[in-house]
Amino acid sequence: MSRKIITINRTYGSNGRLIGKALAEELGIHYYDKELLKITSEQNDIPYEELLKVDEKRASPWRYPVNDPYQMNPQFRFDPFNDVLFRTQSEVIESLANKEDCVIIGRCANQILGDRCISVFIHAPYEERVKTVMARLDRTEKSARAMIKKVDKDRRSYYEYFTDEKWLDMSQYNLCIDSSRFSQDEIVRMLAAMFREDQYIQ
Repeated sequence: MSRKIITINRTYGSNGRLIGKALAEELGIHYYDKELLKITSEQNDIPYEELLKVDEKRASPWRYPVNDPYQMNPQFRFDPFNDVLFRTQSEVIESLANKEDCVIIGRCANQILGDRCISVFIHAPYEERVKTVMARLDRTEKSARAMIKKVDKDRRSYYEYFTDEKWLDMSQYNLCIDSSRFSQDEIVRMLAAMFREDQYIQ
């Protein structure tokens, strides 16, 4: 039986993660975000905290991403944790797609699954995202702007490195939503309708 998967890529501060979690709750299905790190940690016997450092980041060509004895372990000596994480998460995502309906946040899941998923991109104007990050994390405006630029750069670099596709190329997604134009409830209803009707074209 074919499973229904919704993948959500998102710009930082657009509330894509919160929308994905609310959507999973509305549909009564599993939600995977940091949970994928925990599964990878268990399968590779790498501490969760070490994988968190490289989550949705590509490896630096000049240095190891984690300056830690674990990275020097013979098992990973020539295999940066970024690559270990992506490879294992890809296997986990494939496995999930074969056994359950779910919502998956980021991690190139839309490219890994291709036409087996409903791929969504959540974005919002930069200034709106600055306000969101300031309110959510109690950051100064300067700090919020710096954080948005850094996280977006990391996500874009990670996505483009592992997929050879452009992160902001909207043509590769089934649906792109400006979250500043709708309430969270409205967006959840739209996505839930897509999921239930299963009427989407890759």
